[in-house]
Amino acid sequence: MLPDRSFFNRLAEVARAETLPRFRSGLDVTNKLSSGFDPVTEGDRAAEFAIRALIEENFPEHGILGEEHGDVGLDRDFVWVIDPIDGTRAFISGVPVWGTLIGLQRQGRAIMGMIEQPFTGERYFADENGSIYTGPEGERRLVTRQCEALSSAVLFTTSPHLFAGGEMEKYREIEGQVRLFRYGCDCYAYALLAAGHIDLVIENGLKPYDVGGIIPVIEGAGGIITTWDGGRPENGGSIIAAGSRAVYEQAIAILQR
Repeated sequence: MLPDRSFFNRLAEVARAETLPRFRSGLDVTNKLSSGFDPVTEGDRAAEFAIRALIEENFPEHGILGEEHGDVGLDRDFVWVIDPIDGTRAFISGVPVWGTLIGLQRQGRAIMGMIEQPFTGERYFADENGSIYTGPEGERRLVTRQCEALSSAVLFTTSPHLFAGGEMEKYREIEGQVRLFRYGCDCYAYALLAAGHIDLVIENGLKPYDVGGIIPVIEGAGGIITTWDGGRPENGGSIIAAGSRAVYEQAIAILQR
């Protein structure tokens, strides 16, 4: 038996109970890297633990891939993919563009997902019936914007500093052609794309848990999300997401040179 939207809402609620009270609270931050900065907070760990506990109670036969507490049963037919706080840097900086990502895969293919932003009270959920927004604006079905050209597109990336070498050259070429570009929105950029507010997200170095909850939301809203070489995005890597086929084709033609 598959979970339903109400179960995803329950997962979002137990995560929210751990993340939101710690947001803008002066919490302690741990650096996971000996060289560089890869922050993790008590909120990350507590939220993932709460999500996993509810999954294990209700779907003990499912596997779990999580950022903070390891992996269980990745060879099973159904595997949950969890990022308790996507955008930890934004979280510790007090910027509400982080989110909790919860995805479900069947035989390696993303089939259900949720992007939850607790501070703004927004949820972007997707299953086989499509993608739905709930939040301060009420509830509505998500539909991407059908932009017809890069020259009219709005582009987001987490940071251009994450690109180097040939990837930087390709990214900058696309950035130079769009109408508007913005930085620093983490997973919230994908929510904005699914909702039809922006047209293109280009990123690299993503892990499976960075995209697991996002893929169904984008695809269920009519968008496209793949790797730069046009493959399935479930394993992460260099990722492009677009609201329209026209913008996707124009951007990926540059990325694939």
